[in-house]
Amino acid sequence: MTSIPPGLLPEGLSDRLPPQAEASARLARRVLDTVAAHGYERVMPPLAEFEETLVGRLKSMRAQDLVRAVDPVSQRSLALRPDMTAQVGRIAATRLASAPRPLRLSYGGPVIRLRANQLRPERERLQVGAELIGSDSSAAAVEIVNVAIEALQAAGVTGITIDFTLPDLIDGLAAGPLPLAPEEIEAVRAELDAKDAGALAAISPAAAAYLPLIEAAGPFHPAMEKLEALNARLGGAIDSRIAGLRAIAKPIGWDITLTLDPTERHGFEYQNWFGFSIFAEGFTGEIGRGGSYAITRADGSDEPAMGFSLYPDPLIDAGFGAEAPRRLFLPLHHDQSRAAQLRGEGWQTVAALTGQENGEALRCTHWLDGEEPRSY
Repeated sequence: MTSIPPGLLPEGLSDRLPPQAEASARLARRVLDTVAAHGYERVMPPLAEFEETLVGRLKSMRAQDLVRAVDPVSQRSLALRPDMTAQVGRIAATRLASAPRPLRLSYGGPVIRLRANQLRPERERLQVGAELIGSDSSAAAVEIVNVAIEALQAAGVTGITIDFTLPDLIDGLAAGPLPLAPEEIEAVRAELDAKDAGALAAISPAAAAYLPLIEAAGPFHPAMEKLEALNARLGGAIDSRIAGLRAIAKPIGWDITLTLDPTERHGFEYQNWFGFSIFAEGFTGEIGRGGSYAITRADGSDEPAMGFSLYPDPLIDAGFGAEAPRRLFLPLHHDQSRAAQLRGEGWQTVAALTGQENGEALRCTHWLDGEEPRSY
């Protein structure tokens, strides 16, 4: 059997070294501090859970996509978490079931998946987010979207785009004003996702009635006008959705780009009336997403919820969260009380253990000359 080189890691997993590890912690802290300022309290779920209970809450992921192991204590199958949102839902539905609503919770930590994709080759990712349990109203959506934007801005992100979607719109229309045969619904969804007007019209005359939804995608305000025109033809069938989207968009600053794709479903399988993806200028793919969903209580009933998750690894790789530290070399026999005072002022100190150490080689920017720091 060929031995594994000591520095080799499994595909899709990697180390974060200084200074990126510090940048990662700093960026996550800025996001969590921002959401904490809005009343979101931190929870810390475990890295692994029993597979059967975790899978029951991962509505958008299959069991075969999980990294699994056998618990040596219970001999039951464990799964490493691929997403923390499901764990927060479990906590809200069990441990905090009697806590007053709305319940605001935040979280941050690593998640791991069995397989990566071409866009994101890493299998382990940092996930940071917030959940508002007990409401999926327009007011809750306004809060969640704006807290997500504020958190990213606190982390230094600019050029933010929010792409709104209505994940269960097709189901609602198919069951009411634009009826579809059951076997047509998935085909209609697929062609709307592909924005293939010809293929959509070819499914059936009923499917062709969904063509206006392809046009109602793009920059938010023109797309909303087209969605509103369709709504008028349907006799106001989606009035509440229109009002909700308008309410959510209204307080968002002009420096944020807004777009709409009312039928987007990929990645929003467990969301219901509202969802959103977050993009940032200079980055490929989304850096976060959120929306409304339902948590299953212990008695089997559903509780409304709203939340967002950010995946900041691409930001960290691009240098977000990085700061030039004030790193101070302390020579032998330095004044320890003065060093403690400087640490209290924000300096990082590196104390010499021998007389041969070079502070500059240890990535120090300054050295302590008596009472005062001196630049190298």
